[in-house]
Amino acid sequence: MAPNDSAETNGTAVRGPVGRRKAARYIVPVAVAGVAAATIGLVPALASSGDPDLPKITAQELIEKIAASDTERFSGTVKISTDLGIPSMGGLAGSFLSGAAEGGDGGKGASSADPQSKLTELASGTHTLRVAADGPDRQRLSVLDQASEYSLIHNGDDVWAYDSGSNAVYHAEGKGEAPHGKDRAAPKTITPKALAEEALKAADGTTSVSVDGTARIAGRDAYRLVLKPEQKGSTVGSITVAVDAENGVPLKFTLQPSSGGKAVVDAGFTSVDFGKPAASSFAFTPPKGAKVTEADEAKTEGHEKARGDLDAFKDVEGAGAPKIIGKGWNSIAEFKTPGGAALPSEASKGVPAEAQQFLDALGDKVSGKFGSGTVFKTRLINALMTDDGRVYVGAVTKDALVAAANRG
Repeated sequence: MAPNDSAETNGTAVRGPVGRRKAARYIVPVAVAGVAAATIGLVPALASSGDPDLPKITAQELIEKIAASDTERFSGTVKISTDLGIPSMGGLAGSFLSGAAEGGDGGKGASSADPQSKLTELASGTHTLRVAADGPDRQRLSVLDQASEYSLIHNGDDVWAYDSGSNAVYHAEGKGEAPHGKDRAAPKTITPKALAEEALKAADGTTSVSVDGTARIAGRDAYRLVLKPEQKGSTVGSITVAVDAENGVPLKFTLQPSSGGKAVVDAGFTSVDFGKPAASSFAFTPPKGAKVTEADEAKTEGHEKARGDLDAFKDVEGAGAPKIIGKGWNSIAEFKTPGGAALPSEASKGVPAEAQQFLDALGDKVSGKFGSGTVFKTRLINALMTDDGRVYVGAVTKDALVAAANRG
């Protein structure tokens, strides 16, 4: 990459969605929400008034400052606001997605503290988080609600999750023993730096990158790094990352959609301390009377069935390694559902009324040279599922998905 002061190029990679045969009819909406939730989990950000007067810096220098940052200790409070345009996420869609994530049947033996389904709630609304990190082996994330708290703690080889509302505890011990993989269960990827690095990956000449002034974030001076897709057809309008002027840690992340309006994601530190957090921040003992679910115990018939379905899905041609159409921000992943399963029609039996209502709210019927299908819409990730079981997904417009399907 050879960026300059005014414009440099980078891009993002599109990851292939994952699903299960049992929930094949729900793969697209779950994948859309999953991508969004994963994205949200990586970002802290909140701006405050008063732009500081800082020395001039080029975009290349600021990118290098982010890359060189070795800050692994911090604690603070993060506020995240998300507007993906998904209807009723706190009620209908929230319960629907949680059920689908457990294989469509609520997940026998599943714990309400299991992070896979619990953190999906961050995909909508405004949430306050407490975060702390002390190197690669100790992190803590707590989601604060009005009447309850959910905490996810990684301490060495232990991953604990606790839902105070249901007094439920989830525990995984030993590397790779969590049912979805320890790395996925632990909150170690929930850092300010991770999202900025993700946004700066895959430099391929599709992005303009520039420095747009300064900001004051949680009492700290910061530079504003702005990324804008140079291609048409992306749902991303711009990404702004506020970078700590002293240590290079990204403090603010705002994603504006190309359609305009409020940010899709606006998240950030309201307070931050880069000192070493107290060891007690990562200590956890299950409260008296709490129901503790061990990772191995969670591998009941329901989880084993879901895992078998997932393996079968990966074996389907094009599912494990999706075909990538286009590049940069306009990349679209194409894959096939297990057995070529398509969405159920309105007359289909066995589709819960709430699930059908959710699908109808998200979907637009479309047709073209490829045949016909349904486009599932959010303000960031869109997906086209054809009636013959092909899926096209990316941070692109509906028209771009249809065009890709017509070419395919």
